[in-house]
Amino acid sequence: MEYIYVEWIHDFTDEPIILISELDDNRYETRKIEIYKDGQVGFAYNDVEVLKTGLGIEPVPSIDQIASESEFSPKEITKEDFEKFWNDKVLPLL
Repeated sequence: MEYIYVEWIHDFTDEPIILISELDDNRYETRKIEIYKDGQVGFAYNDVEVLKTGLGIEPVPSIDQIASESEFSPKEITKEDFEKFWNDKVLPLL
């Protein structure tokens, strides 16, 4: 598994500003958290989709590929970091 945290720099009010994903060995998302400017949290896992958040149907590009787009600021995070986001942002909503 790989875990990524991506800041999306934009002015859209209805799109997330932070995307946090758990990726399998083929870089497909298995869990995803999206955080919006107004504090709303969308998430997805298995067949569950909350707000407009869904798991991608294509493999996620590499960190370098994501970083090549100026509106994205990606970094790899640890499993522990991802689980903390999941526990803090998603579990209270379940």
